[in-house]
Amino acid sequence: MIVSDTFAFLHLHKSGGTFVNHMMIKCLASARRVGYHLPYSEMPDTCRHLAVLGTVRNPWAYYVSWYHFQNGQERPNPLFLICSENRSLDFAGTIRNLVTLADDSARVERLAEVFPDHFVNYGLNLRQQCIERIRGSGAGFYSFLYNRLYAGAASPNIIPMERLRETLFDMQLGLNAQETLLTRDFLRSVPKLNVSDHGAYQDYYTPELRDLVALWDHQVIDAYDYRF
Repeated sequence: MIVSDTFAFLHLHKSGGTFVNHMMIKCLASARRVGYHLPYSEMPDTCRHLAVLGTVRNPWAYYVSWYHFQNGQERPNPLFLICSENRSLDFAGTIRNLVTLADDSARVERLAEVFPDHFVNYGLNLRQQCIERIRGSGAGFYSFLYNRLYAGAASPNIIPMERLRETLFDMQLGLNAQETLLTRDFLRSVPKLNVSDHGAYQDYYTPELRDLVALWDHQVIDAYDYRF
């Protein structure tokens, strides 16, 4: 979460947020970090008058990015280790467990045992109380993250990651002339940040897993007209 004098940015996990974070810190004099991956419910009272900016991503692409980022780590996070059964499962098996986590009480309990009871300001930054809320929610994991992040925000302006640069370039963010110049230069010149190494996301899905994501993450898919 980063706030400025004119708007606040909520960082949805692996959805272009690192790019926006860097842009704000580099280009906006008033920008300051409040926390990492914090939801709107943790917004300081003094900032709740600010317009809210956020991002979203095609859920099928999100799961591929998440898997390859974690699988490339020497010490993946507990979510990856528990959903992949200590790396014994492949992409399809791991993502099946992650997407359907809301219906897997035993796995949620295992996660609650290893998640911290407080915000740590790195990684997913989910507490035990956060992961408990997915139980029985009926939401796929990405939809759960989306709902958790933006719940309570009035009319947040959420930009699809696939159109992030061009949308930010034309968006009225209440910046002064100097900040507008710096921001547009950043958008023109800075490459993608925090990118996972993988191929086209479609190549990793079986028809069964493709349809499973379509079912569990239909809220986000339908809201932004995403297609496989």
